[in-house]
Amino acid sequence: MPESPPEEEPALHVEGLDVTYGRSLSALRSVSLTVPHGGVVALLGANGAGKSTLLRAVSGTLRLHRGTVTAGRIRYGDTALDGQDPVAAVRAGVVQVPEGRRVFAGLTVDENLRSGGLGLGRRSPALIRESRDRVFALFPRLAERTGQAAGLLSGGEQQMLAIGRALMAAPRLLLLDEPSLGLAPLMVNRIAEVVREINAQGTAVLLVEQNAGMALALARYAYVLEVGEVRLSGPADELARTDAVRRLYLGEAEDGRGAA
Repeated sequence: MPESPPEEEPALHVEGLDVTYGRSLSALRSVSLTVPHGGVVALLGANGAGKSTLLRAVSGTLRLHRGTVTAGRIRYGDTALDGQDPVAAVRAGVVQVPEGRRVFAGLTVDENLRSGGLGLGRRSPALIRESRDRVFALFPRLAERTGQAAGLLSGGEQQMLAIGRALMAAPRLLLLDEPSLGLAPLMVNRIAEVVREINAQGTAVLLVEQNAGMALALARYAYVLEVGEVRLSGPADELARTDAVRRLYLGEAEDGRGAA
């Protein structure tokens, strides 16, 4: 079993998790992972390694993709999340921003944001305003476009909206799936700044990201998935110095030069 991050009060425990799709396609095998309270943990791996599957298992959306947890446990604090639906995860304080943004294109920015808190039942207008103010402080551009259809936003603005919609549920643990995918370098830098700001405000983050350099710079601890299994884990700065991570995920050749 991989070593857990040396932190107290872990927010999320994934223990010995097996996931299959359909009747026989094994996606995760004996995966164990910990996200400490208020921490940032990166999850690296090639396409198809099982990163998104792990987030789906935690957020309760796995069944929507015809996946099943066949072994292991997922706990957030004292709450069991394995076998739960997305509403139960959101109510426990765990919210996912899926890969590909997936905003409601025909709804306005404001309507998209309001949809982010629907799973929480009745909330006071004051709490809704507080959540919106937090989103607009992080993303002033969204405040300028509240009445605009989400489908007319740029890719970067849609990613802002997807993260903002998740923040409307006031999560204590945010699951981010490839937030920089397809974005221009300047927007990638902005997303990285936002992740830091969100974490500084007390929200833990489990970050799946192909941009390994960005992910390792943001995280204190990291895991590497290969073909559904945890192959490496450790402090992010230490993993960034290993030959395997430098070669496979940071684009460096064995002599330390950038790979061609």
